Amino acid sequence: MVKLADITEIIPVPEDVTVTIDNSDVTVKGNGGEIKRNFNHNKITISKDEENVIVSVAFPNRKDKAMVGTIKSHINNMIYGVKHGFTYKMKIVYAHFPMTVKVKGNIVTIDNFLGERSPRVAKIIGDAKVSVKGEDVTITGINKEEVGQTMANIEQATKIKGRDPRIFQDGIYLVDKSQEEIEE
Repeated sequence: MVKLADITEIIPVPEDVTVTIDNSDVTVKGNGGEIKRNFNHNKITISKDEENVIVSVAFPNRKDKAMVGTIKSHINNMIYGVKHGFTYKMKIVYAHFPMTVKVKGNIVTIDNFLGERSPRVAKIIGDAKVSVKGEDVTITGINKEEVGQTMANIEQATKIKGRDPRIFQDGIYLVDKSQEEIEE
């Protein structure tokens, strides 16, 4: 099998977004804020020209090719996040006991879940913002990974063990993943 000489991925940067690269640290600034991330990989180089970010690797093996695509996706998500932001919508569902969901600092507390006396808690990751209005829970932020992990923490906090999931469908479930335009 013949090895490729190199693989190069080019990521266009919009005009209202600035990207700075310091060794393997990539910082993306836009209307929504700033995201900084370290992409430390010994073979892959990240550079920038006038309006593009360039991710390249010389003489890649299969894992290096995959890592170039992964880094490209992460940088695209960072650019999209500071420009538009990410919004995940969840729905509170209960049939047996009415539960109450509250946000206190960086913790989401779920009281009276299945009639339990002690509240269940879910951690809010990073700068994600959680708001509860009636039966709707909205998670917003510029970092896709923080928003997604916060959503997963809330969903996992209401996981039911030891009961038939067809009957006990109580919980907080993801309904919609959408992107909203950030106001300037």
